[in-house]
Parts: sequence; structure tokens; C-alpha cells
Amino acid sequence: MPKLPARRTTAVALTATAAAAALTLALFTGASASADAGGAPAAAPRAAAGAPSVSGSPEGAFTRIADFYGAYIDAVYDGDGRTAEQLRTFYLSEPLRAELAQWEENNHADGVLRAQNVPLKWKVTSTGNGMGKAAATVTLTWGSDTTQVFVQADLATRKIVSVRD
Repeated sequence: MPKLPARRTTAVALTATAAAAALTLALFTGASASADAGGAPAAAPRAAAGAPSVSGSPEGAFTRIADFYGAYIDAVYDGDGRTAEQLRTFYLSEPLRAELAQWEENNHADGVLRAQNVPLKWKVTSTGNGMGKAAATVTLTWGSDTTQVFVQADLATRKIVSVRD
């Protein structure tokens, strides 16, 4: 293999280092490292890896559980009782609303959250479908503690039919 002059070796090393740095930056930011013939970027930068995203479908009972808990917690957190009640009317079955009213009277707490306070974070995890229902575990985070609520929604109506602790 022919030996390159020292100056040429340095230029090759600097070019390789710059290319590696550009590739590393592109990998961490999701940006494109390519350019067109005029030197302009070939594509707009994409969102950074790990950026939050939320998705769902109005057709899925599980998604309805997640949508309800997210919106309901927001409404209660904001002190918007009217919106919280409207969400209950839309997402919860009539028998469940009656059951929750009784639970709340007996326990002096919010039956949906099974608590007197509002959680700081929430997570809804599907636990599967069976017997015409979608099941989910709702994990509520209260500072350093968590609680879980077990929720079921009817697959046909997509209404939430059960909330248990």
C-alpha cells in the first residue's frame, strides 16, 4: 500500500472525522446529513428520536379508555367540573355512572380515580380482550407512589363498563 504524504494523511483524517461527526449528529437529532448539488439540505429535519407521540383510533375500546383517563384527569386537574361530568356522560355506561355515584358517596372520593386528589401522571396498559370487553390497567402516579385501577370497556359500544381498584 503506497504511503501518503503527511499533509494528505491529515486532510483525509480530518475529512473522516468531520463525516463521522456529521453522521453522529444526524443519528442523535434525526436530521439528514445529505445535501443536493447546490449544497442545500436534501430533506427537512425529522423529529428527534424519542419524541413523545400519542395515537389512537375512535373504533377501539382500549383507546377510548386511554382517551377518557387522559381527558378526565386534565379536566379534574384544571378544576373543570362541568367538562369532567360531560366526559363521564360520554365515555361511561349509565350503570357504571350510577355505581360510581354510590361508591363516591360511601368513600368521599372520586370513583374514577379512586382518590381524593388528582394524579401527576397516568399510564394506560392493555391487558387484553375477552368476553366482549377490552381490559386495561390504569397506573396513576402520585408523587413517588402509584396506584392501579382496573378498567373494562364494552367492545361493541366502546363505553367503559367497569372501574375497580
